Amino acid sequence: MLTRFRALAVTGAVCASFAATLPAAPGAAAEVEPGGWTSVSPTFTVQERGCGQVDDLTFRLTCSTAGGDQRAERRYATYTGGTRQFEGYVRVSSLSGTRVSLKQTFNESAAGPYFMLAVERGGRLYAVHGGDTLSNAATVGATVRVNTVHQVGSSHRTYINGSLQHTYASPGGSFYDKFGAYRTNSGNGPATVVWSNVRFWRK
Repeated sequence: MLTRFRALAVTGAVCASFAATLPAAPGAAAEVEPGGWTSVSPTFTVQERGCGQVDDLTFRLTCSTAGGDQRAERRYATYTGGTRQFEGYVRVSSLSGTRVSLKQTFNESAAGPYFMLAVERGGRLYAVHGGDTLSNAATVGATVRVNTVHQVGSSHRTYINGSLQHTYASPGGSFYDKFGAYRTNSGNGPATVVWSNVRFWRK
């Protein structure tokens, strides 16, 4: 009996050690820049224009049209002031086109996009305004964690897989978050984008 107990204890220790080496599940991550955040659940509307199609958290551009308004997005409620954080996991499941926006922080006061995170064919994630490369991790089939931290009137910070990759000055005003698949001015589909584990916080 004692020998059997020792064997079970060793087996349990090996299993625990093995489990510790496994990567964290997507839902296991917490907000970046921890401290003082309150979870929120903003309302949203679905936007489908041109050849854009939305099916829950799957967003498709079904055409290769390089002009016009081609979009499939969720548009979340407006916020004014304070600090907001977005987190989501994005997987580009197919991309025959290129330069498709995945996530936007929209400046409602200026009636235009303020920050746009887009993907090129090949997996490059970049900031549309300025063209900075944030990562090359968004190859077809790969899942990428995206966090944006927006301190209205101060700065907007973007994290890729938990690492700060971009900082952008922010004006005051009213803003909202959008994500999905949206043709940039220099881009086109087809594209299929899947988001998951989307969360929001404020402080």
